[in-house]
Formats: sequence, structure tokens, C-alpha cells
Amino acid sequence: MERLVPGELWTLFRRVVPPTDVIRPQGGGRRRAGDRECLAAIIFVATSGCAWRQLPPVFGPAWPTVYRRFAQWSRERVWARLHRVILDELGARGELDWSQVRDRLRQRPGGKRGPLTGPNPTDRGKPVSKIHLITDRNGVPLSLGVSGANMHDSLGLEPLVRGIPPIRSRRGPRRRRPAKLHADKGYDYDHLRKWLRERRIRHRIARKGIESSTRLGRHRWVVERTVSWLAGCRRLHRRYERKAEHFLAFVGIAAALISYRKLTN
Repeated sequence: MERLVPGELWTLFRRVVPPTDVIRPQGGGRRRAGDRECLAAIIFVATSGCAWRQLPPVFGPAWPTVYRRFAQWSRERVWARLHRVILDELGARGELDWSQVRDRLRQRPGGKRGPLTGPNPTDRGKPVSKIHLITDRNGVPLSLGVSGANMHDSLGLEPLVRGIPPIRSRRGPRRRRPAKLHADKGYDYDHLRKWLRERRIRHRIARKGIESSTRLGRHRWVVERTVSWLAGCRRLHRRYERKAEHFLAFVGIAAALISYRKLTN
């Protein structure tokens, strides 16, 4: 358990998990399963990709207990708050580079239909979810989102930029606006450039039919590396969750773990 939930990560998690001390008026009953044991089991499911029913008994709580705790914390947006707390720690230490951010998406085949899935036009209309993300210059995820495969890439840019939380800085007020944004040809629209200029964000968006995709490699590799880090969360290889909030929760867990590794390295 110490390997999956180190002491520093547990300290950060305790800052965001809601209190759950419930006293039974009639007394008795079983002792409530510990949050740290449940968190370790959830991270194991996220990173290994195993089914809930295949959860090893070594963690202590039974899989229905772990699943109920995961569902509860997902409803209460614990994973997004954990990611934000870790970003605050990185920002306070000066570990975030706001000079440039990158926008990217990744498609995940859907094993089940449900909210935030859509027919993939390149794969016989199979249900697929897209993961959209913005990273800082070093590849730390700042904002994430999920959509169906039939939603155009350009529609995800504004929600992602708005979704960057106000993050602590080493000096001065909190920050949520990058100095410059890099994006590929899927975002080559004048209204997006205008929208970014109105928010005083410089942009570098590749132009269709003008610039070669190979020129984007020196900037794209950073966010592509983050996408490969997301793939380290094997639960994201396919969308097994029918509920959109559960799939988004696993995306948030992966982003929190990536940011935490940056915090401890």
C-alpha cells in the first residue's frame, strides 16, 4: 500500500476527501473500511486495468466496498480536487512552466455506449471517447476533458482553456492564463485565434495546407509524451465505464498521478 499511496500523496488526499465519520445511533456494525486502503485499491485498478471483481483481497476491503467508495468520490469530484491541490504544490515550488502550453487529444475505443461517446467516422462508427488535454511546457496536465468521437477537435479548445484552474505561483497571485498556446491543424480557425487574442494568449496554431506536420514535432513531442503517460493508466486503454463521470474520474486519477510524479522527482 505504501508503494501505491506514499505518505505525501496520502497527506494531499486527506486535504480533499470529505469527512465520512458516521456514528450509528443504534451502535454496533462493522468498522468502516479505511480510506487509504480504498485509495490504494482504486489506484491499483486504474494502473493495472483489472476489473473490479478481480481486485486482489490483499488490500483488505472487498471490491463492492472499493467500488462504492470510488463512485462516491467521483460524484464529489475528489479526483479533480486532488489534481488541483497537486498543481498548487507544483506552482508554489515554481515547477510549472507557463511560457507555453500544448493542446492535444487522444481517442479511446469504447467497450460500452453511454454519455460522452460518439461514432468514430474512421472506424465503422464504433463508439469512441476522446480525451482532450492541455499541458504546460514540461508536459504536466493542466486541464482535461472527455467528449464523443464525433465532436470536432476545435470545439474542445475553449472549454479546456477555461478549465485551467487558478494555480498558486511562487510569487504573486494565482495564475490560470498561459503566455502562449501551441495547437495542431485541427484548431486552425480564425475565431479561435481571435478568442485567444481577446484573452491575451499568444497562439501558434498550424495552418492547413501551408505548414508541414513534421515542423510541429519539436513542440508536439511534449504533449505526446504526456499522452503516453496517460496510457500508463491501463484502465484508459478502452472505455469500460458506461457512466461518463467514472471514465472522467479515471482520467483525473491519471492526471493526478502524473503531476504527483513531477512533484516528487
